[in-house]
Amino acid sequence: MNKKLYKIINKWTNKINHKNINCFFYLLKIVVVLFLLIILILILLFNRINVLKDNLDNNLIKVAYYCKSIKYGGVERVMSIIINYLSKENIFSQYLITKSDILEGEYPIPNITKRIRLVGKRTSLFEVIKKKKIDILIYNFYEKREIRKLNKLTNVKVIYYDHSSFLYWIYLKVYKFEDSIYYEYKKCHYVISLIPVENDYLFKKWGINSILMHNPTSFEYDSVIPSDLSFKNIIMMGRNDDPIKRFDLGIKAMKNIIKEISICQMNIVSLPIKDYEKLILDLNLEKNVRFVGFQKNVEVYLKNSSLHILPSLSESYSLALSEAKIFGIPSIICGLDYLALAKKGTVIIYDDNPDTIAKESIKILKNDKYRKRLGNEARKSMEKFKNHLIAKKWVKLLLSVYKGDDKLFKELASENENKINDLEANKILNNQLNLLQKRNTLFQHVTLNQLKLFSFY
Repeated sequence: MNKKLYKIINKWTNKINHKNINCFFYLLKIVVVLFLLIILILILLFNRINVLKDNLDNNLIKVAYYCKSIKYGGVERVMSIIINYLSKENIFSQYLITKSDILEGEYPIPNITKRIRLVGKRTSLFEVIKKKKIDILIYNFYEKREIRKLNKLTNVKVIYYDHSSFLYWIYLKVYKFEDSIYYEYKKCHYVISLIPVENDYLFKKWGINSILMHNPTSFEYDSVIPSDLSFKNIIMMGRNDDPIKRFDLGIKAMKNIIKEISICQMNIVSLPIKDYEKLILDLNLEKNVRFVGFQKNVEVYLKNSSLHILPSLSESYSLALSEAKIFGIPSIICGLDYLALAKKGTVIIYDDNPDTIAKESIKILKNDKYRKRLGNEARKSMEKFKNHLIAKKWVKLLLSVYKGDDKLFKELASENENKINDLEANKILNNQLNLLQKRNTLFQHVTLNQLKLFSFY
């Protein structure tokens, strides 16, 4: 190639390459600037949406529910049902604050519910209350120090949801009022009680400002097809890791039950534990008793059951009992005559003898007329505990608390049509004292007055 021509070509090639490089960097700058502009627009838009959302929330009552998780226990199930019902109202913005992260198989809550998880110590309950400007907190724990701190807050109103019973704490060896959770409740403005004799009698005696509420049930009354009670199946439900539940009494009772009714089966809706599995093997009941595991929906077992056994040492409301009754299933309960659902369709025994449980079970399972009468009573008694009625009372409660209307709160508290009178309260407390004395020699010389005052030593 001619040297002169080569120089000309080389010169133009360098010019083109240099120009291309400059064009590339120029285009790159444009892309970067556009990218940054888009990011800025998105940030501004996101902030604007948040501002609009905050403004919308500010026009609503911000209600937060604080519990361990939204899976497994009765408390969690109750919170889920209440959140779902109140989401239908257009006056609440709801928050769920849990100590755990999101778990597989949780009870369902609406997508519009704001979920806040206090995992580890990165965020505290008090920071959430302040940051989200919570109006009302539904508190589901028994942490005394936390309760004291919450009671000092002026920017939020707290409703303390008492899911236990005073007998529960006595069985856990809390023997002085000053050591009990009730000493803290005296300083609380709003307390929810689930037990009539506590709310109507004991709490008033102890100076606790409480209101009686009923827990919603996992099933809608009008949607349930009751059990036809034709199967010789027994059901027990609850968390077997809680010794208070005493599933061993029901298992032991089965030894005598199958002597009279060989085809009888017992389904325990709970996760198995080794002690109970060993008991079943020791009594040769592996063909008649089985654990079916934790179930979010126990309908498949309820609709094929003819008897429910509740051998718990203490309860506050018992979702298991409400579920059995809504399916029209008779129940045998051990001394729990203080429960809101204790009457109608139940047989109450006042001892802890598996033979007594077996005797009553056989009577119910063998007598069709008796069994069906109990089942009808159980089912009919749940009409006044329908979920939509309970939800209405919740709306009234939250509005009275939000407005700080003590008069409205007292009116709501006085709506209880079956208020326990002194005579009935004394009868129930006498029954519980007798059971305490049977179960623990420490209570042999305890008087009824000491029980009423929650002061034994």
